[in-house]
Amino acid sequence: MSDVAKVIRLHDVDFEARHSRPPRVWPAGEPALTPVTSLTDRLAEAEAREPKSLGELIRGTVADGVRYTADFARRRLTGDYQIDEFGLDEHLLESVILPILRPLSELWFRVEVSGIENIPEVGGALIVANHAGTVPLDGLMLQLAVHDRHPKQRVLRLLAADLVFETPVIGGLARKAGHTLACPADAERLLRAGEVAGVFPEGYKGIGKPYGDRYKLQRFGRGGFVSAAVRTGVPIIPCSIVGSEEIYPKLADLKPLARLLGIPYFPVTPLFPHLGPLGAIPFPSKWYIEFGEPISTAGYEPADADDPMTMFEVTDQVRETIQGTLYKNLIKRRNPFTG
Repeated sequence: MSDVAKVIRLHDVDFEARHSRPPRVWPAGEPALTPVTSLTDRLAEAEAREPKSLGELIRGTVADGVRYTADFARRRLTGDYQIDEFGLDEHLLESVILPILRPLSELWFRVEVSGIENIPEVGGALIVANHAGTVPLDGLMLQLAVHDRHPKQRVLRLLAADLVFETPVIGGLARKAGHTLACPADAERLLRAGEVAGVFPEGYKGIGKPYGDRYKLQRFGRGGFVSAAVRTGVPIIPCSIVGSEEIYPKLADLKPLARLLGIPYFPVTPLFPHLGPLGAIPFPSKWYIEFGEPISTAGYEPADADDPMTMFEVTDQVRETIQGTLYKNLIKRRNPFTG
């Protein structure tokens, strides 16, 4: 290492020592380590932690990958994992599904999350979010955000449409990721079991709306999600997602082709279907996910869940909260792709 490089490295190590390492609080009776005070000692310590060569780094990475793969294969072959009554395979979720999604979230969409503290650490809760994007990637990004940002790494159980589970491969993966049908019975079972469930009340109207209607919330169904929350006494957490509208701007809808294929819509975007498979690459929009303050259902009686007017009022409150937060975050955002 040259003298100039050493000086730069000494500065970096000293800056890291002063600004990046929180002071360690030692429990009573536990001996504290001798502090490293010399910059030379700090440099030696840092160099000792660094790979000596690119080849060593590659060999270490390959070795870690082999060990990880071997452990994963062992658990799958020996049945050392559990599947719950809804089909959640938490080992597969954390070992395969979420790791695949992380580069998309962190490098492509650069998702920023706020309000994660509004999701309880224990007990049931219902997250209600806006839905958009032509292809529902927002559900995947939402599940990843809850898992990775929450201190308890809670698993978000999305309530999805029938079409998701009828689609080959995707349906099976959705079950293994912990998701289930968007029906009151399944919603209540999850919430009573203390799970965090997620719902997109706009449904196909939300993800399939034209680009000109972006960030304008569509009608929220019949309020079934509110009834489930009231019957189980769990809080409702409004969630606003900005960025999903720009990934596949829907310019037109080929309705005859959609009816032929048995799907809700067949979108035409700036890249699809003109570029074929390349048109499936989403635009790298900048995403913001904000979890709002919980709306308590503790003040309602279970019988209130059957009162249409009461459910409409709560539904309207949730919708207005999400819409207001969307507008607030859109005003703060300077550019859809840079934030």
